[in-house]
Amino acid sequence: MNTFLKNLRDRTPLGWIQLRHDRTRFLVSIGGIAFADLIIFMQLGILNGLFDSTIILHRKLIADIVLVSAQARQLTNLQTFPRRRLFQAEDVPGVANTEALYTNYIDWKHPETRKKTSVLVVGINPDVPAFDMPEVNQQLDTLKLPDTVLFDRATRGDYQQVIQQVKQGQPVTTEIERRTIAIVGLFQAGASFSIDGVLMTSDQNFLRLFPRQQSTAVSLGLVYLKPGENPDRVVKALNAYLPADVRAMTRQEFIDFELSYINEQQPLGFVFGLGTALAMVVGVVIVYQILSTDVNDHTAEYATFKAMGYRDTYLLTIVFEEAVILAAIGFVPGVVASLGLYVALRKVAALPIYMPFLRLFGVFMLTLGMCCLSGGIATRRLRAADPADIF
Repeated sequence: MNTFLKNLRDRTPLGWIQLRHDRTRFLVSIGGIAFADLIIFMQLGILNGLFDSTIILHRKLIADIVLVSAQARQLTNLQTFPRRRLFQAEDVPGVANTEALYTNYIDWKHPETRKKTSVLVVGINPDVPAFDMPEVNQQLDTLKLPDTVLFDRATRGDYQQVIQQVKQGQPVTTEIERRTIAIVGLFQAGASFSIDGVLMTSDQNFLRLFPRQQSTAVSLGLVYLKPGENPDRVVKALNAYLPADVRAMTRQEFIDFELSYINEQQPLGFVFGLGTALAMVVGVVIVYQILSTDVNDHTAEYATFKAMGYRDTYLLTIVFEEAVILAAIGFVPGVVASLGLYVALRKVAALPIYMPFLRLFGVFMLTLGMCCLSGGIATRRLRAADPADIF
């Protein structure tokens, strides 16, 4: 082991020397790899941002089990089912109590610009916390007042002045469905691809905003279990006991249900995955062109090495050394540029796009594999070459 490390330390870095010899080509190759990495990072970041923004409210639910309509597709398109299903669910052993939750889209007017935007309105019982959101739970009493809502400070758009007014206790009103609504508090949920933000209100205020929806038709049923009960067992009991127009799911199953709808009915995963694959192809082509040109420019030198008795494996290590160096150096500006764009997207699009370590590691390994694959392709002619033919 010590001998190997000594040989590695004493080895002349021919790959690095060849790369830096032509600085223009070196910079172009780094830019090409950085561009490919940037595309990959953006594809993965936007896709994960889509998933994370879609299930923000799902993750915050306090209920152990949820009831949804059999026709439900996702949180923003749940359909409704009879409220009596909640009372029936309380007959199942292990269920402590149930609550109704209402959701619906609505166009509301910006309090200042009066511009319309699409938001999700969520109606909850103000006497029982439905979400693990301290900001919401501390302001539940204020929602008992008529025509009051809590405003999502992470709503997409310019709402800084509105947010400051609410923080200072100044009255802020707007119009929803020809009703004057007062914003009495703030909380944070976030925008997604389908909605610009969320408004939280009481169930009674929700029904005032949507007079066509009856109180006996609920969007989501929240089921709370007795201490020590197994959610999976109670879910099976609920599905066996309740009519087929509703479906019981654990909170995690509800999250998976939402994500599967996005993947199956809105195949964004395939689209972004295809974009990632195309970025890799672009990177392979760019690195191949660079390394292939470098090999051709130094064919005589490589032939000399072969004539001196050096094996093909030694020559391959030189090219692979170049590939690894290109991958490592080109990866850095790709990460820096991606982080900058992530910040910009969080501000402009209000999407939860971040850079987890696992993504950094995964993309680096992809970059390394991409460059090594290009190096392997670029050395095909070199491996087949005969020094006598070259000279």
